[in-house]
Amino acid sequence: MSVSMAIADFIPVVIFLLTSMILRKEYYGRMSRSMYSLFSAGTIMIFMAGALKALWKFLYAAGICDFDKLNHMFFPVQSIGFVFAGTAMLLTVLFRHHRKNKVYAAAAVPAVYSGTMLFVAMMILGLMGFLGGLIIEASRKKKTAAILLFVVSFVMLLAMGYLATKDFSKPFMNWLAEIINAIGQLCMLAGTIMIVSAKKKEEPVPAENA
Repeated sequence: MSVSMAIADFIPVVIFLLTSMILRKEYYGRMSRSMYSLFSAGTIMIFMAGALKALWKFLYAAGICDFDKLNHMFFPVQSIGFVFAGTAMLLTVLFRHHRKNKVYAAAAVPAVYSGTMLFVAMMILGLMGFLGGLIIEASRKKKTAAILLFVVSFVMLLAMGYLATKDFSKPFMNWLAEIINAIGQLCMLAGTIMIVSAKKKEEPVPAENA
């Protein structure tokens, strides 16, 4: 693992951070308090999991230390984060302003001490909820391009899970994973910007006082 590859691992993390900041600003006031708290916690967990794994790669590649606990915590923390964020996003777009959402939020809290396959299922379901909610929003605003971007993002991020089962001892596999991850995150960011911009354009301009 080279230092340049480790630094490249921070790129999709930063892209997701931008996406999550835009979404938290967009849905502040539109989500119930429980849903917004769940969504914020989920996106922060996703970001922190990616950032800490990228930090582990950098420390290891630079020959500073091998703090492998940062790598081991990545999958479970990010999986739970996607479940939280996906649950909040999907319930918000399906049951907007429905205060009983907090009941579903409590039921969505997963058990932490479980096997790897559970985390795989959680990751997939979380992604489906997260990007599925954004696809519904894009559909309501008739943003076909945004829908396609979210679909591509979903496919790219699922491909990351598939690649995780392959041999990463070869630099080619690492760079391929970095490129696919970056493309997936860029598509998510671009689609998010489209639906947020569409909302602003649809807002009526306030009439001036006579």
